[in-house]
Amino acid sequence: MCGRFVIVSSPEAIRQMFGYPHGPNFPPRFNIAPTQPVPVVLQESGGRQFRLMRWAFLPAWAKEPAKFGLVINARAETIVEKPAFRNAIRHRRCLIPADGYFEWQDMGTRKRPLYIHPTAGGPIAFAAVYETWAGPNGEEVDTVAIVTTAASPDLSSLHHRMPVTIAPEAFPRWLDCIDSPLDEAMALLAAPPVGTFAWHEVSTAVNRVVNDDAGLIAPISAEEVAREAAEAKAEAEAKRARARVSRKPVSSDQGSLF
Repeated sequence: MCGRFVIVSSPEAIRQMFGYPHGPNFPPRFNIAPTQPVPVVLQESGGRQFRLMRWAFLPAWAKEPAKFGLVINARAETIVEKPAFRNAIRHRRCLIPADGYFEWQDMGTRKRPLYIHPTAGGPIAFAAVYETWAGPNGEEVDTVAIVTTAASPDLSSLHHRMPVTIAPEAFPRWLDCIDSPLDEAMALLAAPPVGTFAWHEVSTAVNRVVNDDAGLIAPISAEEVAREAAEAKAEAEAKRARARVSRKPVSSDQGSLF
């Protein structure tokens, strides 16, 4: 899956790679989270355009967004059949620029955050689909979801899912929703070759959405790993102790006043 990602390449580098003529300058983002605005590249009016969209997909037919749930990813294997995505995959495909993403590996007493990034460097392009949701009062919100697939063998031990990345030479096939057949676009929804991505452990500071700085993608030192593991163990022991206290029966014996 993909629940947090990073954009650190310059706006000019991203413009050149994705081929859109104009777009805002934006600062590097080290901890992009769901519901936040994310940069999106789509094909419209005969050319590529840059947009900002809300990373939390809402189909046009959703009546009550709060009850629809938070949908940030779309599974490649079922995207054509799922009611939420079957129109978007045919008519509203797009790309999300990125330089890497975070994944959390379960280590028993704690979840270890990892920064996963292209071995050859960024930026890269996540396959995505979008929809414009219109509310009852005329409001409109552009929303987007990242397409995921089964992880490549070298990444499967970290997590069984990963975001689909589209190579620059395949951008036209993915973005052209008019002349590019759907089966050609669907053929792109596969895991990359082994070795495409590298990864390293990072600080648990990434767990907090408010944190957004370059230290979040820096490799964590052995001393920091040990400290965070000790803190996680102490927290787990404290939770167990609180649970034991809460389960302890309360005595009904009361002293007599007489």
